Amino acid sequence: MAVCWRCGADLADLTPPLSRSDECPSCRSQLHVCRMCCYYDPRVTKACREDDAEEVREKDRANFCDYFRLADDAFDAQLAAADKKAAVNLNALFGSGEDGPNSGEGIVPPDAEDLFRKD
Repeated sequence: MAVCWRCGADLADLTPPLSRSDECPSCRSQLHVCRMCCYYDPRVTKACREDDAEEVREKDRANFCDYFRLADDAFDAQLAAADKKAAVNLNALFGSGEDGPNSGEGIVPPDAEDLFRKD
């Protein structure tokens, strides 16, 4: 049973092989990605166990790899929880958008203004 690599949603309604444009119906993440492939292994060179595959730098972005094979165990609950915790901590530290405490509106250090002033 294949599940989304990002959110763990069931992908039974999608028919393999996945196309490059397929997305998770739950979180809208791209699915034809290294993280959804049975050859994906972050412990090996280029994070891929297929020796002939070309290197893909962004493992969570759709790609054109011909060796892509859907993995049943792509979702890692511990990694997903760690990612969520990191996002919460990051938002607490820097703000979470335009309405956040650090939205940047009106915050310009005085020294920075001097850098662009032509006298």
